Amino acid sequence: MKKFITLLTAMLLSVVAMISFTKPVLADDDTPVVTLGTSLTDAQKQGTLKTLTAPLNGGNYQTITVTGSDLVKYLNPSGDNFTTSSGVWSSAMIQKTSSGSGINVKILDYDGKNNITTITANQYKNAALTAGISDANIYVTSAIPIDGSGALAGVYAAYAKNGNALNQKQVNAAQDEMNTLSGITQDNKNKKGYSDAQLNNAVAGAKNEMAKQGQNITDSQIRDIVNNQININHLGDTINNNQKNQIVNLLIEIRDSGALKDGNFKQQASKLSSQIQNGAKNIFNKFNTQENRNWLQNLWDQIVKFFSGLFGGVILN
Repeated sequence: MKKFITLLTAMLLSVVAMISFTKPVLADDDTPVVTLGTSLTDAQKQGTLKTLTAPLNGGNYQTITVTGSDLVKYLNPSGDNFTTSSGVWSSAMIQKTSSGSGINVKILDYDGKNNITTITANQYKNAALTAGISDANIYVTSAIPIDGSGALAGVYAAYAKNGNALNQKQVNAAQDEMNTLSGITQDNKNKKGYSDAQLNNAVAGAKNEMAKQGQNITDSQIRDIVNNQININHLGDTINNNQKNQIVNLLIEIRDSGALKDGNFKQQASKLSSQIQNGAKNIFNKFNTQENRNWLQNLWDQIVKFFSGLFGGVILN
């Protein structure tokens, strides 16, 4: 009996020790992390903190400093040429959200000005999805004008800090994705019938379709998906063959990075597509007009008429 009580006591102490050990880790994971560029002056740091933490309404947060070494570690493998002495100004905050909420990104003005000059919120969303991030609010800002391509380095570092380091191959693909999509948007800027939302929705839709087919999806199947998404998003008249090939190659890289192995990838991609469409209803509602529906119905009628004449019979639709 004495041995049994001793054993039971030991087991209870072990359980208590496990609870005591794991609780802080969960708390850290749930606490928003603010990443501050090392090049910020003291005044800029205070301004950046004020900007990024405003959505918390006085809630707790933790901070980490992003240095040139972080840029080298997370961004250079994708082809960038940062050094350990590179300046870092763009900053971010990541806040975990409930399961199934998806990835939300907001670029915040610094002193009334948007200093992220190139990367869009939708491009950040797609890149975060590719990197392996899910169910999170991400806020980005900069004290000085900057393209913003390095802003997610701090987010990658934040995940590593909490013991959830992201797959570097996916991070590489995410950075390539931002560069590719921002480049295509810059090339088509102010072109009639084009918007960054359409492009990012096409890419998010392609990811969703790829995830349905799984890791073994072929290059040819990916190309078919891209062609379909370009048509669905009414980009056929603006995206040229070179840009289309860039998108195909990017999605092949995403497949090869192992991103599709994540069971949560498809849900997050579908959620992202819905968010993009809801955020640009003025654009996507145009695709669902009575005129477009009539055009599609007329096309279907012509197809039915053709085959009816071809086979001399009646086709029911």
